[in-house]
Amino acid sequence: MRLARKMRPGLTLGLALALAVLTDSAMAQPAHAAMQASPVPGFQNDMDVGMTRMMQDMHAPGYSGNVDVDFLAMMIPHHAGAVEMARLLLKHGRDPATRQLAEEIIAGQTIEIESMTRRLAALCQATAARSKPEFPALGGTRGD
Repeated sequence: MRLARKMRPGLTLGLALALAVLTDSAMAQPAHAAMQASPVPGFQNDMDVGMTRMMQDMHAPGYSGNVDVDFLAMMIPHHAGAVEMARLLLKHGRDPATRQLAEEIIAGQTIEIESMTRRLAALCQATAARSKPEFPALGGTRGD
């Protein structure tokens, strides 16, 4: 009980900070909309096309019933979408700090895509190996 009493002020502070962040984030949305002066030629269209492609690619494989495989199959195109958005920022953006962030996203997400692709291949190989019968089928000589 004493530990719970000691943690309560920290928990309350943590919840208050989380609420403040969420409130600031919600308030930033209208500010973002207000900042839009005029469309950047090609940027909005390219972003919309990229987002549509990402969502289609994420859902294209469907669910296999293997949570690990499904996660990786959806996260690979999700990360690829982030790389594409960052590439578009480098093409159209001007803020040095945001451009640096985009470069870091491209580098980090590319490595993660490679890692997830290798892991997905390994999981699919293991699944395929387990689905093969241990012994060759005997062509119906067992009464099948």
